[in-house]
Amino acid sequence: MAVQMNTSLVVAKSTLSRLMLYYSHIKKMQQLGEEYISSSAIAKSLNLNPVLVRKDLAGVSSTTGKPHLGFKTDGLMKDLSEFLGYNKVNEAILVGVGNLGRLILTNKEFSSMGLRITVGFDKDPDLHGLQIGDKYILPMEKLANYVERTGVRIGIITVPADQAQAVCDQLVESGILAIWNFAFTLLHVPQGILVKNENLPSSLAVLSHQLAQKMNKDNNNNILDE
Repeated sequence: MAVQMNTSLVVAKSTLSRLMLYYSHIKKMQQLGEEYISSSAIAKSLNLNPVLVRKDLAGVSSTTGKPHLGFKTDGLMKDLSEFLGYNKVNEAILVGVGNLGRLILTNKEFSSMGLRITVGFDKDPDLHGLQIGDKYILPMEKLANYVERTGVRIGIITVPADQAQAVCDQLVESGILAIWNFAFTLLHVPQGILVKNENLPSSLAVLSHQLAQKMNKDNNNNILDE
């Protein structure tokens, strides 16, 4: 499956995931004062195929790397930021100010990736008017007016699964075009509405399965060594 980027290219999700990994790694190297970074060094640090990394970077970089040095980190960060859309600021609203919602509201890393969460919404009257971090919490009744007034197009859902579809419907009816869903359920949306599901139970199941396989392999190796 592929996703449409801000460029005219269509990029596979696997490639997009790697580019985001490169961005995070290069950002750390940049903060450490590294002026140049090579594709082979990135591949080694991230345990990836160097040919694949070289191909990925060639597709986004506006310059070629220097022999024995690699790419200038500043230039490569700029190219990756533009390609991933981090250089553009997208505003978003969040619905569901529980524990997860609060963590997302107060996470300052999103701003460096081009996402600015402007406000939170919740049905709990005890939260209305409160400020969490620098974000105010508003009642659900004000959601449609807020979307219409500000033109925000991204909604983040962090409510329990049994409430997620109703919240999704309200977001769509209000004019939201893209939804980042953290609820443990799949959402049904009209054609043209973008949805990204963060399926935490599925990720946990994969991790647990991989751990079980590893432990079983280790146990078998121990038996053979005896």
